[in-house]
Order: sequence, then C-alpha cells, then structure tokens
Amino acid sequence: MFSARVFLSPIAILVALSATWLDTRNVRGADAEFGPLYHEFKLTLEPGHREEVVAPLYYQQVSGKPGDTLRLWAVAPVFSYARNDDVDYEQFDFLWKLVSYARYGPEYRFQVVQWLSFSGGGTQSGTNVSRFTLFPIYFQQRSAIPEKNYTALIPVYGTIRDRFFRDEIHFILFPIYGQSRKRDVVTDNYLYPIFHLRHGDGLHGWQVWPLFGTEHKDPTSPLNNWGDRPLVPGHDSFFVLWPLFHDQRTGLGTTNLVHQQGLIPLYSFLRSPSRDSFTAPWPLGFTHTADREKKFEEWGAPWPLVVFARGEGKHTDRVWPLFSQSHNATQTSDWYLWPVYKYNRLHSGPLDRERTRILFFLYSDTSQKNTGTGLRQHRVDFWPLFTFTSDYDGRRRFQMFSIVEPFLPNSTSLERDLSILWSPWRSEKNPGTGQSSQSLLWNLYRRDVSPGAKKCSLLFGLFKYQSGPEGKRWRVFFIPFGPKKSNPAPAPH
Repeated sequence: MFSARVFLSPIAILVALSATWLDTRNVRGADAEFGPLYHEFKLTLEPGHREEVVAPLYYQQVSGKPGDTLRLWAVAPVFSYARNDDVDYEQFDFLWKLVSYARYGPEYRFQVVQWLSFSGGGTQSGTNVSRFTLFPIYFQQRSAIPEKNYTALIPVYGTIRDRFFRDEIHFILFPIYGQSRKRDVVTDNYLYPIFHLRHGDGLHGWQVWPLFGTEHKDPTSPLNNWGDRPLVPGHDSFFVLWPLFHDQRTGLGTTNLVHQQGLIPLYSFLRSPSRDSFTAPWPLGFTHTADREKKFEEWGAPWPLVVFARGEGKHTDRVWPLFSQSHNATQTSDWYLWPVYKYNRLHSGPLDRERTRILFFLYSDTSQKNTGTGLRQHRVDFWPLFTFTSDYDGRRRFQMFSIVEPFLPNSTSLERDLSILWSPWRSEKNPGTGQSSQSLLWNLYRRDVSPGAKKCSLLFGLFKYQSGPEGKRWRVFFIPFGPKKSNPAPAPH
C-alpha cells in the first residue's frame, strides 16, 4: 500500500529546516544596505520586515500584525515556505507548482502537478479522512468509518466516493462496466458510453448511443433533511441518431413546462411560459427569441454573429467582428474590432466593477468600487511591461516587468516564487502610514520614505543618505558625514 511518508519525508525536512531558521531570526533594525548582495528593510504596504540576499534569488520576511503574523522564506524560483502560527497555516511550493504542500489546521494536501497527491483532515462528522491519488490510475481513501473507505485501480476494478461530481462510482474493467450514483439516481453503463440503464425515484431510462435513448421521470416530493417535502419536477426526453434529433420536456408537474426540440441542422426551438426561441437552420441561421421574464426580444441572422435585441431587460447591437454594444439595468458589454477593444461593467450595489481590455491580456484596466463606502481598488496590466495595483486602503504598488501576472492576477504563490525574478523596478506607497519605497535592480538603488525620515542607498551602500529627527547624514565609500546619532540618557538608578 502507498504511504504518504515516503513522498513527504524530503519535503518535511526542508520545511522543518526553514521553520527552525525562521524561528531563530530576530527582526533587526533596517540599517544594513549592500545592494543586491544583502539588504534589510521595513515593509511598506504592511507591518513587517524583509531581508534579501543575492537578490532576486533569496529573501525572508515577517509580516502582519500581532495575532496574524506570516513568516515567509524563499529561494526563487526553487521553493518558498510560508507559515502563520496564529491561524495554524503553512504552505510549501517547490518549482512553483511542480510540488506543493499546504496545511490549514488538520486539513492538508500534498501534490505533484495534480498527478500525484495526498490529502486528509477532519470531516463534518469529526472523523479524519486521508486520500492518496495517482491520477488517473489509482484512487484511495481511508477513514475510521468503513463506509467512507474506497480503493480504485483504473481501469481494472474499484469504487470512488464523493468525487467527479458523483456520490459513488463503481467499475469493473472500465469501460466494460461502470455504475455511478448521484443522490437517488443510479446509472449502469455497459461499454461506456454506448449503453446505459438509469433508474431512481420515479425515474427510468435507457440508451444505445448514438442510435436511440429515452428517459422519463415523474414529479416527486421526497422528504428532505428539514422534514419538508418540496416538489422535484419531472421530465421526458429522447434522442434519435444523436445529435441529429432530440426532444425534451422539463418542469413536469409545475407551471413552468419547458419544451425543447432540435432537428440538426434544420431547426431547434424552445417553448416555455417565460421564454420562446427558434433557430433555423441551426446553429448559424435566423434566430428569434422572446424572453417574457427578462422583458426583451432578440433577432439574430446569423446568430450569434449578427444580433439585435430590444427591451427593458436587454439592448444589443452586434455585427461580429466589427462592433458590439450590449447593456441592461446592471451590466454593460461593448467591444470593437474584436478582440482589439473590449469593455465590461457590472453595477449592482454596492458593487461597481469596470474592466477595459485590449487584445485580451495585452492591456487590462480593472477597477472595483464599493458604492456604499466609496472605497475603490484598481489594477492595470500591460503585458509584459508592468503591473500596477491599488487596494481599498489606497496602498499602491508598481512592478516592472510583468510576465505571468496578467494571466494569474490573484496568485499569491506566483508573487512569492517567481515575480521577484523579473522585477528590476518596484515602487510601493502606503498613504495610511505615509511610507513609500522604490527599488531598482534588486536594491542596487533603494529609497525609503516615512513621516519625518528618508533613506537612500546606491551601489551596494557605497553612497548612502539618511535624514530624520537626528538630522541629515551621508556615507560615501563607507565614510560617514554629518551628525552622529546621540545615545539615549541612562536610566536613573
């Protein structure tokens, strides 16, 4: 049987060493500057301290407020380790996402490029569950509750529970035989996907794909966990020579009966109390839609290339790829010479979000505003030249260059592991504290400003300027000039 210890031992050693190293470090005063060789400084955008050695290859930092302190150690781009003891969280990345380990309390996950993974932790029943996956060949789960245990060796034999959008999957020499269950619906597959039998509460059906298939479900009212019996609508469906002809009726037993039918490529239609739509020929033919619920009428010829819609719920003029203008009460979507220029807006209080893009990710400008508080965050990406961000507190950051960030704008692991490698210029400003900083060529030149104090360092600290309450000081080739810092008076005995 596979053991997680075999795979986790090397990672655990690295994590333990880095954790021990972090614990033995004391946050010192930010007064050592030797350019990219060694530089220590206070963080600008949040409380904390950072040290960079042989930048951009190595750094370590401690950040956050008491009660929520994050310790971070990284050798870019090889690995990074982050730990927050206050919330019992840690994360380790090796070669960015090639190998990763994350733990939050008792919950943990170790994976190798989504192919091999271990995971485990508590469940709602309070029982620990551990999983091992060698995707897509081997799946295993172990728990103190026998009903939760499973083992699957694809395609030979096995059972899988609560994965792949199914409550349970059982197979023997798949695709010869496989059975899946989703709530009360059980599907038996033979020579998947050619033949299947399906049954459930008021449901039965079968298919010989792609020749013929049929399914019927009666309206039912099963008892739920709250002791109620809500109505579950029924349906009727069948197909012949899929996808050439299909017919489906849903919402049986309700006032919202929906009828869909298609004879491809001649026509397709949908009929319901709230919406009617007809297309002929399908899919690039004349389309007419009347949506009574959303209150608009739409014509397309051929849809979706040329579309015009009018009504309270939608107003659209589109001639692809020349232009498109579409809006309703809460959303706006415009583009010109697709994909040269695209604009989207969502205005649904208290959220007001706008995004402008040129050539997909070449240029992107996104702003998001809370209309109730008036606070706003802003992000601009110009690939591969720069990324600019401003959060709700007004804290701003500018980075040059930006190679992957426009494609993964919310990836913290990308920022930890890779961004520093291609960022020769970094600029940050925190209006809440009055602090700002600029770094060129990984601190070959660095400038830090805070209320009442300023500090500049150039060429490995050969040239340094500092001003503060004690006055102005210079250092040229390590020779100091200016007033010395006075020593505090000794405390009285």
